[in-house]
Amino acid sequence: MDYPISEPLRALQVRARAFIADEIIPMERDPRCTPHGPTEALRAELIAKGRQAGLLSSHVSEEFGGLGLNHAAKAVLFEEAGYSPLGPVALNIAAPDEGNMHLLEMVATPAQKERWLRPLAAGAIRSCFCMTEPAPGAGADPGMLLTQAVKDGDDYLISGEKWFITGAEGASFAIIMAKLESGEATMFLADMDSPGIKVERMMDSLDSCFPGGHGVVSFDHLRVPAADILGEPGQGFRYAQVRLSPARLTHCMRWLGAARRAHDVATAYARSRQAFGKQLGAHEGVGFMLADNEIDLHATRLVIAHCAWVLDQEYLGKHESSVAKVFSSEAIWRVVDRCVQILGGQGVTHETVVARIFADVRAFRVYDGPSEVHRWSIARTILRGDGSHGR
Repeated sequence: MDYPISEPLRALQVRARAFIADEIIPMERDPRCTPHGPTEALRAELIAKGRQAGLLSSHVSEEFGGLGLNHAAKAVLFEEAGYSPLGPVALNIAAPDEGNMHLLEMVATPAQKERWLRPLAAGAIRSCFCMTEPAPGAGADPGMLLTQAVKDGDDYLISGEKWFITGAEGASFAIIMAKLESGEATMFLADMDSPGIKVERMMDSLDSCFPGGHGVVSFDHLRVPAADILGEPGQGFRYAQVRLSPARLTHCMRWLGAARRAHDVATAYARSRQAFGKQLGAHEGVGFMLADNEIDLHATRLVIAHCAWVLDQEYLGKHESSVAKVFSSEAIWRVVDRCVQILGGQGVTHETVVARIFADVRAFRVYDGPSEVHRWSIARTILRGDGSHGR
């Protein structure tokens, strides 16, 4: 299939590419880039630049201050943003906020949208999504959910512990997955300064691109009014798929941009570096790695474009979402890993941005479900023979 880029979208791509190159890449060595992501002060500066450029929250409808782009258009713009580790932050399309905005726009009540979505889309606040739990709670298997929500009059009291919660430190509100006394999973909205919520500690991780890092969050009889249930009670897992299927794909889009950046750095090095009497890239060992990078980048872009097209026509099934996530995360990883090898000593230092990208993209094979769980899901679909594969 052919996925042409319209002239207006091409103009948006050119504008975004220039914005990332001129305004954002020069900020990558800012000391406010910490092991737990950009500081809030740096994030505010980046958001201000994105707003001034007219590129903020492009996935959100115009009603809430975004550009209202469809998924095919997002595939183009998000790749450009991902070319810098700070790009998604500047455009207010970084995880988890991007996925949370999508979910709120799809499911939240008008009052909830005004209270939480509008300031989130404006970049005035951040959010987090609290689902993953320490063992024996929910991880790759969401059915192991342990966090409880007990009815108390017109409210619910939530108790439990979450971890690997991206953006928890400094977030203004959380979307919390908990199970009712009936055992049904339900999503709740709560301000992070509410009594009963505590960020226990930050978790050191390979990646450093997400504002607020990753944290451990506890809930001790957190009181949440019934009016702050997100969507319908008992529909938490269904809403999780509403959020996760597009969010997996937007991860692919952003990190495709990061892989392209690493490839560009490695290509420039292979052109300029001399070894054993000739250009480094002229050696087949290096040239073949560059060629394989081109193949993986091209194939990943086609997979993303196809799934974005499907999303714009209909709901993207879990099977196709899993296929895209596994293929993209592993192809992107191969590209960046080759770039480290091509750069040699520079690839394992922070002389270039590639080592930083290497650490960031390694986590993609784990986030939003590890590759092995997705393969298991894909295999079950194939064995059922239900016709949902091989579109």
